[in-house]
Amino acid sequence: MEFLEIGGSEPFRSYWEMYLSRGLLLIFVVDSADHNRLPEAKKHLHQLIGTNPILPLVVFANKQDLEAAYRITDIHEALALSEVGNDRKMFLFGTQVTENGSEIPSVMQDAKDLIAHLAADMQ
Repeated sequence: MEFLEIGGSEPFRSYWEMYLSRGLLLIFVVDSADHNRLPEAKKHLHQLIGTNPILPLVVFANKQDLEAAYRITDIHEALALSEVGNDRKMFLFGTQVTENGSEIPSVMQDAKDLIAHLAADMQ
């Protein structure tokens, strides 16, 4: 599998659509503890997926280990994931870095397997 991480900073956003048109799925990562940026993340996510109504979507709600982090249901609501369309495969995972960073949490292994399956289905 090949991944292209473009980043969410303003200078990189102009590249999003160019690469997304060739992608097999969209993996969108949000900081669960950065409540102020979730409306901006929602806006950009819906702009991205609006161009392709069947592109599978995997959302990682990162930093779930932080006390200030929104929980999965809050992220689902904040990003309006119920509005992504009935024809789209959509998955939301809560993620966090392990204490020593060397061990892969089971949720990440599940996500990896799902991403491989979705990519194979789209080819």
